[in-house]
Amino acid sequence: MPTAFNVIATLIAKSGQHATLEPMLRELLEPTRVEPGCEQYDLYQDLKHPETFYMLERWSDDAALADHDQSAHILSFRAKAADVLEHVDIKRLNFLA
Repeated sequence: MPTAFNVIATLIAKSGQHATLEPMLRELLEPTRVEPGCEQYDLYQDLKHPETFYMLERWSDDAALADHDQSAHILSFRAKAADVLEHVDIKRLNFLA
């Protein structure tokens, strides 16, 4: 039986680029939220460090996330955002309580 899991993606914009990165991230919300297996896909911005964004995600299984990673909108985002991103960190989490 597939096991749902959460992802926290931390995306840090290069200095002075957070206003460029934010709309790029917002463009991912609608197409991702309708993907099969996507249970949550929310965007947050750090209050103290506006260059830092978080995507809080929940996926029904590994296959759903793998499909998302190869979707046209994610591949396009990676190409467009390469010049404005300083760092990306992806954490997969198991919900406990």
